[in-house]
Amino acid sequence: MLLGAVLVLLLLGGAAPASAHAGLRGADPEDGSVLESAPRYVTLTFTESVGLLEDSFRVYSPENRRVSLGEPQHADGASDTARIDLPDGLAEGTYTVAWRVISADSHPASGAFSFSIGKPSPTAPAVPAEQVEHPVTKSLYDTGRHLAYIAAALLVGTAAFVALCRPPDPAPLRTPLLTGWWTLLTATVALLVLRAPYETGTAPATAFDASAFTRTLTGRPGIALLTRLGLLLLTAAALLWLSRRPAPEPDRTPRAHLAAGAALSVGLALTWAAAEHASAGIQVPLAMTSSVLHLLAMACWLGGLTALLLTLRRTRTPPPVATVTRFSRLAFASVTVLVVTGVYQSWRGLGSWAALTETSYGRTLTVKLVVTALLLAVAGLSRHWTARLAAAKAPVAVEERVPQLVGAAGAGPETKPGTGGPGTEEPGAGGPGNEEPETGKPRTEEPGSGEPEAGPGDRPRPPADEPDRHRRALRLSVLVEVAVGIVVLLVTSVLTGTLPARAEAAAAKTAGTAPVAGLPGASTVTIPYDVGTPGGKGRVQITLDPGRVGENGVQAVVFGADGGLTIVPELRLSFTLAAKDIGPIDARLTDRGGYWATSDLNLPLEGTWTMKATVRVTELDQVSASRKVRIAR
Repeated sequence: MLLGAVLVLLLLGGAAPASAHAGLRGADPEDGSVLESAPRYVTLTFTESVGLLEDSFRVYSPENRRVSLGEPQHADGASDTARIDLPDGLAEGTYTVAWRVISADSHPASGAFSFSIGKPSPTAPAVPAEQVEHPVTKSLYDTGRHLAYIAAALLVGTAAFVALCRPPDPAPLRTPLLTGWWTLLTATVALLVLRAPYETGTAPATAFDASAFTRTLTGRPGIALLTRLGLLLLTAAALLWLSRRPAPEPDRTPRAHLAAGAALSVGLALTWAAAEHASAGIQVPLAMTSSVLHLLAMACWLGGLTALLLTLRRTRTPPPVATVTRFSRLAFASVTVLVVTGVYQSWRGLGSWAALTETSYGRTLTVKLVVTALLLAVAGLSRHWTARLAAAKAPVAVEERVPQLVGAAGAGPETKPGTGGPGTEEPGAGGPGNEEPETGKPRTEEPGSGEPEAGPGDRPRPPADEPDRHRRALRLSVLVEVAVGIVVLLVTSVLTGTLPARAEAAAAKTAGTAPVAGLPGASTVTIPYDVGTPGGKGRVQITLDPGRVGENGVQAVVFGADGGLTIVPELRLSFTLAAKDIGPIDARLTDRGGYWATSDLNLPLEGTWTMKATVRVTELDQVSASRKVRIAR
């Protein structure tokens, strides 16, 4: 099951980029506007608070040259705005603006638009390409997010099962407890390291840039991840301290232990609520409280299911019915909390019934609701088998019969000791006073010793193998419940990476005047090359931004013969315009850790240029290949 979950995570991690969460409400200047004089700054307003990067703004002149800019900032201290000061002396014509910010729920958002000073340029300017996520970085980051959810459920749920359900033999639960802790620790460290390249859309190797990592540690998502690491270390210390203390009474968990576990669990849940959907939008305090309760209820239910399954399958002796019934009550309470908080969060994210079918968020939520309904059905089956198991284990009351002397019909005088009458205390008499001298319990008669058979009013005893049959059925239903629960966790993780319908609707209200993300921009060219083996062909994928006359940015990714990313010692790129006898112009690519790039390639004239890529496949061997590329004005 764990292997299957990881495979699903990898597939989800390589899916198309999710919609950004910060919707753009408006811009000053507006998209397509014509101004009499140059503005002092560009200001964007979003549907939620946003974080800013060093290059949150890129402004291109009418000649497609980058305009020198300062540091971006929030307008008048408002966290839902982004502003950049423009230099003096801007020329007449049309300017294009590309932007990229980080949503309050930790996801990047980007887009582009244009405005004109004096009058529009004769030729429509190129719109820079939207700065999307690096595919490797995004895949790794999404996988880390999914694993963190599963690990949190395993860690918190297993601990809750031990503390609240009190299994007599918790030894088999040590493995899931440690697995959950180590997985969550590893995923959190990976998310913290990958945070900077995830925000900027660059390769994983850029994570080790000192300035970028420092910026991560001061942003809200980075602070939340650091806090999670600290809480995990406290959790490890608490578990180590408990392991060295004498085991508490089997039917009682000390209140101090419960309080410490609850505090650590709430703290861990807050690290998600503070950096995702709940931290932005309407009713933030209530939303964060709901998010914490939702995550903890999910962990107690689904993580507790895993602990119950291991308890049923791996303990030397079957767990007592009391342990199973305690978890049944815990699961029922958890489901109640999940329903209440889930309804609220759905209303907060959707905003309308139509959004349930007309938006990506609504459709993903619908999938989660369907899978959750299936999970509740399986949970009901598990609860049924729990009740059957408890009934089969319940003590059976048998009406005791008092043997009478032959001929002793009706009431008569009290018989003498040893006669087998109502007042007898002789061993073997079988009367109500026939108790074991040590325990005071009724003595068990051997077959044929005169024990009476069950009469018509006696409760029938269950077959000896009935509890085992119920326990096997319960194990199977819990196994199915755990499998469906993993699917619910994965869909939930995908839902946190999807733009809420309410925010999408708020941004759409200004669609007529606001900038629109995802406008066409940069051109992409692929150049094949020989890798040096028989029939082996690789390719270099080159992106020109904006792919027009003037200053351009270049990103190049090298793929090997197997279609996967490959690392090469050197990559050179040059441009030649033979018709005008210009070139070759060296792009001066630099290795950015997994890809090659430059931001200051100047192509002075329009025309059909020859783009030549030289790939050094080894320290001694290199191959070259060329491709024609059209550069427009």
